[in-house]
Amino acid sequence: MLETARLFLSATANHPISAPLNLKLNSGDRALLILYDQLNLEAFPKELLAQKPLIIFVESRKYAMVIPHHKQKLVHILSTQRHFAIACHQQGFPVLNLFTEGFHADAIDSLLAEYPHLALTYMQPSEWDTRSQFESLAHKFNGRVQKIANSFFIANAEKYKPKIKKGYRLETFYRELRKQTGYLMEGDKPMGGSWNYDKENRKSLPKKIVIPEIPEIAPDAITQEVIDLVKNYLPDAFGNLDRFSYAVTREQALDLAKLFMQSRLANFGAYEDAIKTGEPFLFHSVLSVYLNNGLLMPQEICEMAIAAYEDQNNLDQNNLVPLNSVEGFIRQILGWREYIRVYYEAQMPTARTQNYFGFTNNLPQLYWNADTDLACMRDAVTNVLNYGYSHHIQRLMVLSNFSNLTNTDPRQLNRWFWLAYIDAYEWVELPNVLGMSTFADGGILASKPYVSGGNYINKMSDCCAKCKYDVKEKVGDQACPFNYLYWHFVDQHRDSFAENGRVSLMVNTYDKKTDPDKQAIRDSAVKFIASLDSDKMVQPLYRDLAR
Repeated sequence: MLETARLFLSATANHPISAPLNLKLNSGDRALLILYDQLNLEAFPKELLAQKPLIIFVESRKYAMVIPHHKQKLVHILSTQRHFAIACHQQGFPVLNLFTEGFHADAIDSLLAEYPHLALTYMQPSEWDTRSQFESLAHKFNGRVQKIANSFFIANAEKYKPKIKKGYRLETFYRELRKQTGYLMEGDKPMGGSWNYDKENRKSLPKKIVIPEIPEIAPDAITQEVIDLVKNYLPDAFGNLDRFSYAVTREQALDLAKLFMQSRLANFGAYEDAIKTGEPFLFHSVLSVYLNNGLLMPQEICEMAIAAYEDQNNLDQNNLVPLNSVEGFIRQILGWREYIRVYYEAQMPTARTQNYFGFTNNLPQLYWNADTDLACMRDAVTNVLNYGYSHHIQRLMVLSNFSNLTNTDPRQLNRWFWLAYIDAYEWVELPNVLGMSTFADGGILASKPYVSGGNYINKMSDCCAKCKYDVKEKVGDQACPFNYLYWHFVDQHRDSFAENGRVSLMVNTYDKKTDPDKQAIRDSAVKFIASLDSDKMVQPLYRDLAR
């Protein structure tokens, strides 16, 4: 144990948040463990913090390596945790920062064994495996380990878990949460008269629109030390680390949130579904990065957006916030983010194994290196490689759509999303991938498979104009693969389409095609999928974990 508690923050030597273990503990002394995605003291009970407990942080090498997480994700997890540990120390808390070759619970196991008078409080982990490890730990040290509820969400998961089944949709949940919080409500009625303005949020991007930049935050000494660590010790992790510009403190994250409200919220609603090559962020907030590790709280972000809408006098006249923008933003946080968290709580752990369509193809290599002639896929994967990020339409209607249409095992896509995105923790990415985008759960979360041909991508982006393939061609080597892959998918899974009123028309449309057209669709799709050669193109480190 003494060997693992060591000073490794040489860039912050003036802040002794880690040192050789020499604790003087009395019977009944209590420590508080804060995990990598719980970095906000506002979420912890005030009466517990008033006791100034020893706050413990753990850096787990095994967690970093269990899947090849994006290098920028690893940097962000470690740097934000180290910055937060220093902030806790500066607020007068005794702080211990532990390193372990194992998982987080392994370090705490050793600590409790070494100090039998120490009692520990921890907050319910958001991710299933970490939660299971701490439940085992609590059983082993019966009476010394206390669990408190996770306070980083708005909805009471226990209340809504029994409702998660076919037919209980986001819209119902969202309206209940609007009433509960009073957000965008006028009495018991929605502000503006409608609950949902999604139909106003599907505009393609005008060619001459100005896209505000998100300021890059230069790495400080702490972050640079972490960058060097990741480069040296985890060189096989996914993604690029040529530059890192994310916020690593709460103050920085709040500044970015305020800037979003001032400069991009106004256009967020109308253009939230748009795609532009070389523009990974557009009018999106990119605040999920900080919501999902706790630097920002969902309530405060919702209330900042509502304040921006209600207090238009403080905004530039060119940045007035329309209702469809603020409602769309609130719906993503209060509605979707909360809904998929409840889904995760209700469906785990069996949700990990779901594969409704029985797809068996391995994930194509292009997800790892962006090496493809498909402009939309190349741009989306390039964004992920460079930033650990792409916005939700690229995730849903490009990356996940392509995975579905090429019969890729959704569990492999799920693992890729988990490791590739800087804002991805299992509780948030699994429902989005296996529940929504791939329909792997058979319709519990979503009412239809999210698949489309090239026309949708052409309408919402500038990708098709820059692509080798012709979106107007339906079959053949020059045709956009999304076109024939889509109709092949409809034919393959016609039962799933036929029983769903929202998409049953597609089966009827396909059946009206001539036999030669149907054969050309099949031939083009089979040939393209075979060309991916996915059996030989799965990253070995990933192959061992994908099943």
